[in-house]
Amino acid sequence: MSDPKLPDGFPGARTPGLVCAHHHLYSALARGMPAPPKVPRSFPEILEQVWWRLDRALDLDLVYWSAKLGALEALLAGTTAIVDHHASPSCIEGSLDVIAQACAEVGVRVRCCYEVTDRGGPAEAKAGLAENERFLRAGGQGYVGAHACFTLSPATLEAVCGLAEDLGVGVHIHVAEDACDAEAGARLAPLARDDWLLAHGVHLDRPLPGTLVHNPRSNMHNAVGYARPRRFGDRVALGTDGIGGDMLEEFRIAYVRLREHDVTAAPTEPWAWLAGGWRLVPEALEDEVLWSYGPMDPWHLAFTPGVRPLQVRVGDRLVLDQGRPTLVDPEEVRAKAAEAATRLFARL
Repeated sequence: MSDPKLPDGFPGARTPGLVCAHHHLYSALARGMPAPPKVPRSFPEILEQVWWRLDRALDLDLVYWSAKLGALEALLAGTTAIVDHHASPSCIEGSLDVIAQACAEVGVRVRCCYEVTDRGGPAEAKAGLAENERFLRAGGQGYVGAHACFTLSPATLEAVCGLAEDLGVGVHIHVAEDACDAEAGARLAPLARDDWLLAHGVHLDRPLPGTLVHNPRSNMHNAVGYARPRRFGDRVALGTDGIGGDMLEEFRIAYVRLREHDVTAAPTEPWAWLAGGWRLVPEALEDEVLWSYGPMDPWHLAFTPGVRPLQVRVGDRLVLDQGRPTLVDPEEVRAKAAEAATRLFARL
């Protein structure tokens, strides 16, 4: 498939649907979660004390409400397509179906994968591989997922790549997000392909095939450094790494982060990164968002917060009208998600 045309801007207040190229929908219930046993002082400690505790506490009902709330918030920000990277080691089988169902009920497109890792032992790694295979062979859309090289044995990483090749899809993997994964470039160099999604790449020491997904706000939040996405040319897209689905806000953060390193940089660069999501989910170009502001071009949007969608069509369906979702009751989703979060927090 040839790349869709990616315009620099839109003269009016309409755009295609936006794409979040790297999300963790399971994090939607995390707000207000209990503090970890001790204050994390490094990226590995953040994973061990926060996110790996949370993902192990999930059951399929919690996965469902996380995904439904995350999809709702994406829609309310004009994001009609999510590339999700999921982990729920206590309920692996069927988890991708639950995410796909929740997003479909809201009216948002989703590309799924399950995060294969050895951190829970060989049985969980095999279960993660099986969930990717089951979902994709059944017609689900997405990738074969993997956590990061520092939690993958050579055998498991080889199995991830082999499954992706067998299924004709790419691998969606965290790459050199922190210095603890700095060897990822060397390990992935003989394996990576053009259809891979490489999330973060902050400490990546060499070019790799695939699309680099830049997550500027998450990288700052975790104090892992600046990814310098310019290194990857036009093979860049933007993601949130689980911090909501507002891609216009992520574009603005990507711009100011770039300006911090180059005061001559123009917002057209991070706008091109935002547009990179359409190469990953070209169907989103068929969606239409009517915004509360126009023109929708990078020079305006870089300095204009609060722009919201008034109407959203995904394919031929009107899924948001006059700023309100048409397929779900947002108050009900938020209330049920709050109940689910209370149950999740009790487990933590």
